[in-house]
Amino acid sequence: MINLPNILTMVRIIAIPVFVVVFYLPGSWGHIAATVIFVLACITDWLDGYLARYLKQATKFGAFLDPVADKLMVSIALILIVAQRQYQYLSTPSEVILIPTYLITIPAAIIVGREIVVSALREWMAEIGKRTSVVVSNLGKVKTTVQMVALAFLIYADPTTRVSIVATGYILLYVAAILTIWSMMIYLKTAWPEFKTQ
Repeated sequence: MINLPNILTMVRIIAIPVFVVVFYLPGSWGHIAATVIFVLACITDWLDGYLARYLKQATKFGAFLDPVADKLMVSIALILIVAQRQYQYLSTPSEVILIPTYLITIPAAIIVGREIVVSALREWMAEIGKRTSVVVSNLGKVKTTVQMVALAFLIYADPTTRVSIVATGYILLYVAAILTIWSMMIYLKTAWPEFKTQ
């Protein structure tokens, strides 16, 4: 069913290739524009859910499409960030700090891996009629918020960015990775009784 919340979700998906192209445009303004697109996508993520509840326009199609849009945007943002994190950033106008790639690859791998595990878990729970047992928790919402803020910082960063800004993004991404593992363990604990009976 096509309604306003679903249109916002589809716009978010359509914006992904634009986000990628803008990210790679030369000059620091490309990263700024990519950050704006990402932040707007985060806002529409909240808005489409709010409108679906407020307008009573929640649909099965929307319930399917919304997490797909979220996971696509987050996964692609992480890929872009990892790909550019060979070295940087300015600590002073004349000093560049080198940051090992693995420092960003580790939390990125944790976040993407968790999304795969939880998506598979939800699909399996839906097949056995227990889908509501693994609905998004408050911890999951906190994790998503921290993750989006971290990604916004890191999308914004380029080799001319102050190390303090980049460090904030890294710290928040590690916090998000920890929350990611925590929320995944809660989902798995909830589903464990079903694992034992199947």
